Amino acid sequence: MKKANEPEGFSGFDRKCMFRAMSLARRGAGKTSPNPLAGSVVAKNTRIIGEGWHRRYGGKHAEPDALDAVLAAGESPAGADLYCTLEPCCFTAPDKHQPPCTDRIIKSRIRRVLIANRDPNPRVNGGGIRMLEQAGIAVQSGLLAAQGEKLNEGFFTFQRLGRPFIRLKIAQSLDGRIAAAGGDSRWITGEAARRLVHRLRSGHDAVLIGRGTALADDPELTVRLVRGANPLRVVLDSRLSLPDSARLLGLSDREKTLIFCAAGADPRRIAILQNRGIRVIPIDAGEGIGLSLQRVLDVLADLGVRSVLVEGGAEIFTGFLKQGLWDRLAVFIAPLVLGQGISAVGDLGIKAVKDALHIQDVSFRTIGDQALFEGARTASREGTRVYRDC
Repeated sequence: MKKANEPEGFSGFDRKCMFRAMSLARRGAGKTSPNPLAGSVVAKNTRIIGEGWHRRYGGKHAEPDALDAVLAAGESPAGADLYCTLEPCCFTAPDKHQPPCTDRIIKSRIRRVLIANRDPNPRVNGGGIRMLEQAGIAVQSGLLAAQGEKLNEGFFTFQRLGRPFIRLKIAQSLDGRIAAAGGDSRWITGEAARRLVHRLRSGHDAVLIGRGTALADDPELTVRLVRGANPLRVVLDSRLSLPDSARLLGLSDREKTLIFCAAGADPRRIAILQNRGIRVIPIDAGEGIGLSLQRVLDVLADLGVRSVLVEGGAEIFTGFLKQGLWDRLAVFIAPLVLGQGISAVGDLGIKAVKDALHIQDVSFRTIGDQALFEGARTASREGTRVYRDC
């Protein structure tokens, strides 16, 4: 069945192949950033003859991987259709590890290329399509485009806004508390919800918390409950007040722990943490008393981070919401009532209901006896930033 807003001219087999390409692309989750996830399928006479995906940053791209699979199977790609989750790259650069995929596609004598999304990178952005068409290859784009956007939320957000994709993850009681009056928050959510959170972590380049959450919960911020790669662990700690006994400072992959502190933080404390393998980055203060969230995101973007899962606490959530530095919400709601306690979100400066933050693309689902609310803000399309490609 044709999807809403999907261009005409795609068959059921076309959609099947693109679904497969997206499934393959997801196998690279946690391994390809700052590059996008990408999958590719080669088909001839309604039969898939090759598959591939971008497996790791710096490695072979999806299209050559699929074309190599065709040859390895003793087939010929000549006259076949190629399904790509993202527009094939078409440029060379000193910072690019792989040759243009368009060259390989053209040499393979592919008949038709079907694409989910155009690549917003200014060095591609339609250029790959034009190059293929100039070589006599038929190109169709927009096949399962909405699914493709979701597949590469981090990559697209960075290209369009110059910052990582931000998902706010809030775990709260029915009355909107993320902790009891005494600061206790273990555990508002149950085991099933925590496992889902770990899966969310594995799908993001970084997970971010504030000093208060680090002190109150002493988290590890790993993905130990699921299979996957641990994300970068980011803590905003202006005064570097985390104790040496904090779990975040004692993990085996300490190089994945990054602490942002104030520019005037104690240099001796910085040296101690760095000697333990922790990355410490002093930055300027932001609005109010906290660190500049925009500066934090700028630094993370420069480090190749394309998606961030923000896990708290209230001051951090409030800052991201108030400054419009967020893209999606994931709110886990437990069947608890705490009464007095710590609210998930503080003052946003909103004085009337008409000025409230509105959430779109809303969904609800149950996880055991708990609920998960998800939604998105209206995305801006202003601004473009060139990324450092593979």
